[in-house]
Amino acid sequence: MKTSNPVLSRLGQAAERERAAGYGQAPGQPGYGQPGYGQPAYGEPYPTATGYPASPPAVRPMTVDDVVVKTVTLLGITGISAVAAWNLIPASATGAAWIGAALVGLVLGLVISFMRVANPALVVTYAVVEGVFVGMVSKFFENIMGYEGIVLQAVVATFGVFFLMAVLYRARVIRATPKFTRALVSIMAGLFAVMLINFVLALFDVNTGLRDNGPVGYIFSLVCIVVASLSFILSFNEVEEGVRMGLPQRYSWTAAFGILVSLVWLYLEILRLLSFLQGDD
Repeated sequence: MKTSNPVLSRLGQAAERERAAGYGQAPGQPGYGQPGYGQPAYGEPYPTATGYPASPPAVRPMTVDDVVVKTVTLLGITGISAVAAWNLIPASATGAAWIGAALVGLVLGLVISFMRVANPALVVTYAVVEGVFVGMVSKFFENIMGYEGIVLQAVVATFGVFFLMAVLYRARVIRATPKFTRALVSIMAGLFAVMLINFVLALFDVNTGLRDNGPVGYIFSLVCIVVASLSFILSFNEVEEGVRMGLPQRYSWTAAFGILVSLVWLYLEILRLLSFLQGDD
């Protein structure tokens, strides 16, 4: 199984180990994990007590439908969490909830991204936390800043871009070639570093203008929107490659997590850009 994506390569190797383990005997028995020592070689039928062959245990591979179902589930959880946070958390606690959810979400996102095994419970927890974060940011722009209708506009624009990128990927207009993947991942890492540095500088009252309503803020937001949109291509490719490689079904949660991260990032950037436009009115 060859792929240019190192994460998929590791997951593919893990899937191979799982399938190989399914053909082995129990640990501690002679010849554990080796054909020819009390067990059949790969591809041969399993012997049974009655002497008739039986099928070896199988790990169900994930499908595109699995990823779609998991993505819709995570979006539903995020949406419910956002609505609950919007209505239950008072305006006076918006800032604290916003920062707290952002930090917890960042930690969970990094843990999920660098784990080599899928953890549905952790992914669902991330969706809940991101819902609180998105709800607080949305409430700030819509109610506190007074940008009426901005949340609905951002939601429509976000899913519009998502479906457009899906069509472009399906038509092979944009492909996740190794060069494209390396370049986009490098740019995303650079943007993350810039945003982190900007956040630290803001703590010391140093204003870079990256998040202000001005030329620099406009350009930076547009760059982030373009990069966030293109990140869907990487997610779609990961799903396609994961299905081709026969990754176990539970890895559909990891694929859905990647799509959710891109959707949330794109939504926040569109929300910020729309606030700039409404602020000019």
